[in-house]
Amino acid sequence: MTTIFDKSAQFLPSQRVSFYGGEGIVRNFKYESGSWIYLVEMPLGLEPDCGRVGAETMLFLNETDLSVVDVV
Repeated sequence: MTTIFDKSAQFLPSQRVSFYGGEGIVRNFKYESGSWIYLVEMPLGLEPDCGRVGAETMLFLNETDLSVVDVV
C-alpha cells in the first residue's frame, strides 16, 4: 500500500491570513521537515517619532497555525 501526501502549499504570497495573535500577509513560504513554513508580515502601526527602518514584525508560522482572512 502506498500513501500519497499532498505537498502543495495552502497559502500563497500576498495572501491575507490570520493567526492566534493577529493578522498578516504571507511574504514567502517553504516546505521543511514535512510541513509548510510561512513568513508572515504583520501590518505596520503608527510611525514612531524615531522613524522606521523596515517591517516591524515578521513571523515564521506553521501552516496549521494560519487561516484565510475573509475579504468582505
